[in-house]
Amino acid sequence: MTASVLGIVGGSGLYDLSEIENAEWRRIESPWGTPSDEILFGEIDGLPVRFMPRHGRGHKFSPTSINYRANIDCLKRAGVTDLISVSACGSLKEELPPGHFVIVDQFIDRTIAREKSFFGTGCVAHVAMGDPVSPGLADMIAKSADAAQISHTKGGTYLAMEGPQFSTRAESNLYRSWDCSVIGMTNMPEAKLAREAEICYATIAMVTDYDCWHDDHAHVDVAEIIRVLNENAAKAKALVLQLAKDFPKEHPPCPIGSDRALDVALITPPDIRDPALMAKLDAVAGRVLNKS
Repeated sequence: MTASVLGIVGGSGLYDLSEIENAEWRRIESPWGTPSDEILFGEIDGLPVRFMPRHGRGHKFSPTSINYRANIDCLKRAGVTDLISVSACGSLKEELPPGHFVIVDQFIDRTIAREKSFFGTGCVAHVAMGDPVSPGLADMIAKSADAAQISHTKGGTYLAMEGPQFSTRAESNLYRSWDCSVIGMTNMPEAKLAREAEICYATIAMVTDYDCWHDDHAHVDVAEIIRVLNENAAKAKALVLQLAKDFPKEHPPCPIGSDRALDVALITPPDIRDPALMAKLDAVAGRVLNKS
């Protein structure tokens, strides 16, 4: 068995996790470029925890300018086995009001300006994404949300848009017609890259507003969003604390194989793989490349 290391990527409003014990910010270098920030190393109730603010402390990076590959690569180098994405989002359903949390299980990727894979020319790989969220991890989050008495819904589809502008009303209504639950700007390609890195991944989508489809909330009010963000951040910290206390110290095998995603994904034969790309993949794909 592998020891569990819980990673948390903090979204808008969650830039630190002061509840971590023996906390130390550490800079990790990545061959994929500069990550959003240092990683906060520490423990919660004896469980190793690694926290990264997705937008950087002070919210320096827009959703498009985040280096998702470097972030995931650094978290992999930090030993993360299970990754929780804490993300602000808009609601596309009446029954998911501001302040509610959604533990999503599906994504639709509408982003267009981001690097979405560690693989490519020199080493081609295709990972399965039919089930993008690790169900065991989602189950643990839901149980912890119950224990922390946080209003939540388990299951739903997250529509990832490019941003940084919010949706037009026509777009918002289109995504509603697709039966999407929430809309955000950051979980893609993050979820895809986590799968390529064989890290179990799940999302806590924190609803801040009703996007612009709702008759009573026709315009997204940034000031109101920030107010709800702050409230959500406090609840997210409580949820993370509860989850860490309940989390198994030994990493349980993922029931859908998220932690073995590269077993059947590599297409390019070893003898013609690009050595430069292989060097960059040392952390992400080292488990399978070292067997080749």
